[in-house]
Amino acid sequence: MATTLARIIKFGLQSFSRNGWLSITTIAVLILALIVFNGLIIFSAISRVAVTSIQDKIDISVYFKDVAKEDEILKLERAMESLVEVKSVEYISQEKALEIFKNDHKDDPTVSQALAELQANPLLAALNVKANDPGQYANIVEYLDNENLASIIEKVSYTENRLAIDRLARLIDTFQNSGLVATMFLALIAALVTFNSIRLAIYSNREEIGIMRLVGSSNMYINGPYLVNGIIYGAIAAVISLMIAAPIVSLASPYVGAFIPEMNLTNYFFGNLPILFGYQLLFGIFLGGVSSTIAVRRYLKV
Repeated sequence: MATTLARIIKFGLQSFSRNGWLSITTIAVLILALIVFNGLIIFSAISRVAVTSIQDKIDISVYFKDVAKEDEILKLERAMESLVEVKSVEYISQEKALEIFKNDHKDDPTVSQALAELQANPLLAALNVKANDPGQYANIVEYLDNENLASIIEKVSYTENRLAIDRLARLIDTFQNSGLVATMFLALIAALVTFNSIRLAIYSNREEIGIMRLVGSSNMYINGPYLVNGIIYGAIAAVISLMIAAPIVSLASPYVGAFIPEMNLTNYFFGNLPILFGYQLLFGIFLGGVSSTIAVRRYLKV
């Protein structure tokens, strides 16, 4: 069995080297499909980090009227902390709000002068509320939309943030769906090219196949080399696609980091290189192996 397997692999390698240009063309198309597949995996990771980063920055700001007493605000804070939808609640007093505002505009002399001329604090006390999940903000807003709280709550601002995160989610879905369609399209082309490559290899070796049949070679011995061909195509394409992706990722990493500071694309790529290679290898071997199997069953009747 071991001797037969070794011979099958040997003949498969020989067939691969004999059809050099055909093999290179097949591998090139497989590489394109695998690069898009790899890009889809990386984009999914980037989009997850981006959404998480934005979710951490999204909150509900509950502004209180001047007549609202601090103990009433603190009572509401404790009540909201008990809600299962709420991740955290931060109380910003009028004094703290003014301090933050001054610090944010310390380099603007116009704002500093205007604040100096004011005799009263124009800012409102607020609660900054973060939810465990963006989909839970609607429930929190509904909780705050209460007649008993109308006397102390001035306004609740969340509409602008909700629109922003919904648009981002739709944009990410669009890119992911487009990437999936592109991967499937290129995978189909790669499978067809591999299929035709194996078919041509079978045709060019038809005399040798006929001799093998006459001397009583087994089906596995005749079919095996062509299946090995398909697996070799996929394995080589997987290695080369990652070699091409590595410098592209290194070049793109600073630009991704500028938009998403939490995402270090280079560290992600090389840190997950064994997993990415495994995915690439499985996908490449699957494409090559399935295409070869179909071609052998259709054109190699033994």
